[in-house]
Amino acid sequence: MPAFRLRTAQGKLKIEHSIIDNLKKVLERLLSETPEIRSIIPGVIRPVRDAKGTVKIHITVATQNGWKAIALSGGARQELFVSTALTQEQLEAAFERALAHR
Repeated sequence: MPAFRLRTAQGKLKIEHSIIDNLKKVLERLLSETPEIRSIIPGVIRPVRDAKGTVKIHITVATQNGWKAIALSGGARQELFVSTALTQEQLEAAFERALAHR
């Protein structure tokens, strides 16, 4: 068994390392409200100066099987790889709905 066992939340949130403050709840809400999302894989966390306050998420670029987004919160940024067939506008609306439930 590998030392870094892959854990899943509802089988769609792939967690291989930590997630920035308050982001996990937002992603779990997003997945429960948006069945069109196949999976979300959080990337590496990096410190940044402009990431203060509540969680903010914006989509940056299309990928082969969905979208890459950046989440900002608590002085850090984290890449999110979202596997979905949703358009950018549909995914942005889904992010807004998930963030509105704080």
